[in-house]
Amino acid sequence: RQPVLDVANALRPAGDNTKVLLFSDRHDGRRPRLVRCHDAPTEAKAIADAILAAYEQGTPLRHQAVLVRAAHHSDLVEVELSARKVPYRKYGGLRFLEAAHVKDFVSTARLLDNSRDEIAWYRLLRLHGRVGPSSARSLTMLAAGSDGDPLDHWQELVAAAPAPARNCLTNTLHGLLTARAFGAAGRRAEGVLGVLRPLVYDRYADAGVRLGDLERLVGAAAAASDLSAWLAELTLDPPVSTGGTAGPPVVEEDYVIISTIHSAKGLEWPIVHIPQVIDGSIPIDMALGSAEGLDEERRLFYVAVTRARDELHLYTPLRMPHRRRAHDDRHSYATVSRFVDDNVMAVVQVVEEVPERPPLPAGAPAHFPVDIDALWG
Repeated sequence: RQPVLDVANALRPAGDNTKVLLFSDRHDGRRPRLVRCHDAPTEAKAIADAILAAYEQGTPLRHQAVLVRAAHHSDLVEVELSARKVPYRKYGGLRFLEAAHVKDFVSTARLLDNSRDEIAWYRLLRLHGRVGPSSARSLTMLAAGSDGDPLDHWQELVAAAPAPARNCLTNTLHGLLTARAFGAAGRRAEGVLGVLRPLVYDRYADAGVRLGDLERLVGAAAAASDLSAWLAELTLDPPVSTGGTAGPPVVEEDYVIISTIHSAKGLEWPIVHIPQVIDGSIPIDMALGSAEGLDEERRLFYVAVTRARDELHLYTPLRMPHRRRAHDDRHSYATVSRFVDDNVMAVVQVVEEVPERPPLPAGAPAHFPVDIDALWG
């Protein structure tokens, strides 16, 4: 539709002093939106809301796509879609919730509220060095068959473990007990990450990248009111399960497409969502060392915009924390992509998306009076 092409014309890369304008006979349609979000979790919720709203109005999920510059830019969107039971297929990267280290996190966190979860125990125990499949199964049966809470009898588990693994397992079980004592979902998630950190370093060669993924997951969990309920909406497959390559959909299948921009070349969808339209993501920071790299980033953004037939939604998370796991509130405000200049802003509709405020505890006053004069006394 022409409103989408207006955005494409505004950001189209110039070449050989020739101005090319795209036009369409379909002049009607919704004006493309630039959704300014409070932060990345708010952005993920806004995308899921828009997808479901279009679905309720008759647009199949398979007619909608989320296009990202880098595969990890869709992490929180995948978590949000999974929590809402919205099926999706990802191309150009591993599905976030299918990654082994993410399953490790989910299984470990489930033990905080269900310490008899055999699948979770087996997966966590297998992360420990010198604990093989047979030892893990024996320890899992011991935990599941113990009287009372297995975590309250952690000494029995440690005593039954192979000797070289006992110190590491002791630290793990102490960490679980500490994390379980926290009430807030965010603090519990941070405790789980503290348990997993040394295990991830020992198990995976690319531990730094995987821990970065888990920090994003902790950031998403911090917005939940209850960690166990939030995790209950995510899926945990048995540790022996594997995922195959995506095949062609059958008639009754319907799912959202998540794809990198590179993998989306040559394809189109009626509705396209593009998250993280901020400097550092679009254009990606690794391409800013040369003019040629910046030009290529503009061409990629142009490709992403022109994948939309009918509707285009751009999203900019404004508030980015300095450290996702820190308890302080230090943050910076992201800059909208340099490609979204005045010409682009003139042809889009700007929408402000703010997160919902959590409800006040029962009996708490709606306002807290402050004596400003006393502050300067």
